[in-house]
Amino acid sequence: MSKLAQLRAQRDAAAKQANDLNNKYPADQRMPAAEAEKLDQYLAQVEAIDDEIVREQKMARLALESNPDAVHEAALNAATREPGKQGEEAKALRAFLTGGINAMADEDRKRMLARQTPDIRAAMSTTTNSEGGYTVSPEYYRQLEIAMKAFGGMRGLAKVIRTGSGATMNFPAADPTTEVGEIVGQNATATALSTAFTNITLDVYKYSSKSIALPFELVQDTFIDIEAYVQYLLAMRLGRIQNQHFTTGTGSGQPRGLLTGVSVGKTGTTGQTGTIVYDDFVDLEHSIDPAYRNQPGVGYQMHDTSLKVVRKIKDGQNRPIFVPGYEANAMVNGGAPDTLMGRPIHINQDMPTMAANAKSITFGQHDKYVIRDVMDLTVFRMTDSAFTLNGQIGFVAFMRTGGNFIDVGGAVKAYQNSAT
Repeated sequence: MSKLAQLRAQRDAAAKQANDLNNKYPADQRMPAAEAEKLDQYLAQVEAIDDEIVREQKMARLALESNPDAVHEAALNAATREPGKQGEEAKALRAFLTGGINAMADEDRKRMLARQTPDIRAAMSTTTNSEGGYTVSPEYYRQLEIAMKAFGGMRGLAKVIRTGSGATMNFPAADPTTEVGEIVGQNATATALSTAFTNITLDVYKYSSKSIALPFELVQDTFIDIEAYVQYLLAMRLGRIQNQHFTTGTGSGQPRGLLTGVSVGKTGTTGQTGTIVYDDFVDLEHSIDPAYRNQPGVGYQMHDTSLKVVRKIKDGQNRPIFVPGYEANAMVNGGAPDTLMGRPIHINQDMPTMAANAKSITFGQHDKYVIRDVMDLTVFRMTDSAFTLNGQIGFVAFMRTGGNFIDVGGAVKAYQNSAT
């Protein structure tokens, strides 16, 4: 077991002890001083282990930075499989990437040309056949989508839909929360009251992964699962830029991010440019109408450095408002997620860190943010002279997607740090 794995196991054990002790007492019961001291010890132990984990991760990053090829080497190692363990789809795709349709096995080529299998679809360039074409594998796309979640936070929280075209999608909306009825007398005329409708649009944008050039030797190496290697790099690039825009996008020439669409539910008092207090969380939660606040999955979103600020805040009953989770796969292994004020916490590294006027924390029903993907991700294979003369094959991925906060009732609100 690696040192990082050992540290994570120790953290899980300490976090579970903290959870068990915290859950012994109802929310309205003050924790005895001795038990509170023991809980503080568990939390301090978790924090110390977290610091050690961060140090180990930094050392690993420094080792990679000292060798620029190490990241690619790690990806290649992760993508290496014995030929006997490679699936038929991987073998067929590798053959296509290496030499086009003619390099594929007769059975795979016949199935593809007859459109009897969705595993690989090819389309040649309309201008020159030497540019190859593109391949789209539904299974490949599903894996890529999962990888994009790992690079951010919004895809894991938002509602994701897929459409067959990129035409503007309209969401009609209305806010009748101030509309009320009346009492009328016998034979009296009822008062007229019109209701207003608005329209929210969800446009899509074409994202590029930027091109990747691979040597022929790598593509032709039978021990390399080439689609896994390309997937790793393209997912990293597309996932990072999309999460940035889904979080803080301006809405002009790019998706409107969540923070651009939400209003402020609580502003810190003067002096809280880099802090937040317990009462602020109470006010932020109650800035959301109970109709949204009581929905499943309602929780907090923030940058990891913001979470560090709130880890030791306690309520009036001497209980921590942050309780660390344990076990990475809590739903499967019976663990528990990190909670804040009893609500789940979601880390998004594209959220602003605490600073003057920063919307550093959001709370509410985050699936009111809708991400729209148009059809499938498209991967182009390029073998024109610019690559061939260098002994390379080029790859680039395109994905049409967009996002917007589809809400008129304030389902999500932000905590904004004080200006001074």
